[in-house]
Amino acid sequence: MENLTDEELIDLAKNGNELALDFLLDKYKLLASKIARSYFLVGAEYEDLLQEAMIGLYKAYIGYDKTNKASFSTFATTCITRNVQTAVKTANRKKNQILNNSISLTNQGGVKKQNEDDDEITLIIPSNSLSPDEKLIESEKLQIIKQKIKQCLSKFELDVLVLYLQGYSYTQIAQKLNLTNKSIDNALSRIRHKLRFLKK
Repeated sequence: MENLTDEELIDLAKNGNELALDFLLDKYKLLASKIARSYFLVGAEYEDLLQEAMIGLYKAYIGYDKTNKASFSTFATTCITRNVQTAVKTANRKKNQILNNSISLTNQGGVKKQNEDDDEITLIIPSNSLSPDEKLIESEKLQIIKQKIKQCLSKFELDVLVLYLQGYSYTQIAQKLNLTNKSIDNALSRIRHKLRFLKK
């Protein structure tokens, strides 16, 4: 992979090669980190801005057009910077409600598989006092959300998400799936990016 150009890595990744995508994201993670460190978000930690930077990097991979004159490095810098700036502006507008438009993967319930060999997933939500009618409406909404999650995530991403929501660490998930920690980190970045757009 080291000998491939960014454009070649992107072509491979868009043809389903997840190793190429992981390599590309790892290659530019330092750039994302440097950009994230140059901003400050009241009430947020560095990791919050780094996550936004990584989402910007993923957007750059999705939107890059090699027929344009700009290199991927230049395009990625622009996308990362814009995504971090947008997060800061949004948080300021929302009275410092950090990453207000993101979907929580841990605090508001979760997703789990019925069993290891089944692709069926179950949404877990916090209990609350809903009327029977409200429960029916919520149940219908959850069915729609469940289908959207299954449609937008690959089997690999769904496996990672399920383990993450079950409380496994990056290292434990990597060991279970026989992958590197970086692969799991990149997968969770992609998952957060995809799930964020389910709300829009």
